[in-house]
Order: sequence, then C-alpha cells, then structure tokens
Amino acid sequence: MKVVEGKLLASGQRIGIVAARFNDFIVSHLISGAEDTFVRHGGNSDDLTLAFVPGAFEIPLMAQKMAESGKFDAVVCLGAVIRGATPHFDMVANESAKGIATASLKTGVPVTNGILTTDSIEQAVERAGTKAGNKGADAMITAIEMVNLSKSL
Repeated sequence: MKVVEGKLLASGQRIGIVAARFNDFIVSHLISGAEDTFVRHGGNSDDLTLAFVPGAFEIPLMAQKMAESGKFDAVVCLGAVIRGATPHFDMVANESAKGIATASLKTGVPVTNGILTTDSIEQAVERAGTKAGNKGADAMITAIEMVNLSKSL
C-alpha cells in the first residue's frame, strides 16, 4: 500500500491569513501563534500576507478571493465568535464555517478554519495560547501539511 502524507515543512510556501478585527484581544494571539508556527517550520514571515476583515462573517469572502488569486498556497482563517445572549452567535459560527469549507472546495486551495467558537471569553483565552494551546498555530500546521500533501498527489 502506498501511503501519502503531508510534511510539516513550510519552506517556500506562501500563506494568506484572513483575520477578524472583532475580538482582536483574542485574535491577535491567534495571529501570533500562526506566524510563530510558520517560521518554526521553516517558513519565512515575508511569505505571509495578513488581511483584516471586520468580523468572522466576512472571513469566507476574503479567504476565497485570496485562494482564487493564485498568490497563495493556502489560506488560514482566524477569528473569535463568543456566545452572547442572542442567536447571532449561531448564525455567524455556522455561516463562517460553511463559507470557509466552500472556499476551499471551490478553489482547490487549502483553506483552514482557525475561528474559535466559544461559550465564554475564558474559553477563548484558553484556546488562544494558554491552557488549551493556540488554535491559530493549529490552523497553520494544518495549512502547511495540506499544501505539502496536495503537492505530493
């Protein structure tokens, strides 16, 4: 049996990052985690392009535009949607996830989902670099691996 796996080497990769400005106190840590991970895996920070959008709902459109541009090997999506007292959370969380998946499938470019969807600010803080790791770093690891896997097929 032939097994194909993606390597975790970012050297030569060009990655777009789409990040929401909303909840920046959390998202800024996700961005730092993604950049640190890219560099630690052999990438050059000059090969990262960061685009800010107003919130998580706007991420899929910019992710798709970046993926369609031909300038990026992958796109990493970062944001934080924290549950409030209204059903707005569910709509934003669901539609941003659906849009990210659609952008990846439509373009054939790996588009990874690093949008936190949490019930509280405390849970978001835990996932942005403390107790539960950094989900921005995780989304970047996935992007690096998927780029290498795609190239090996």
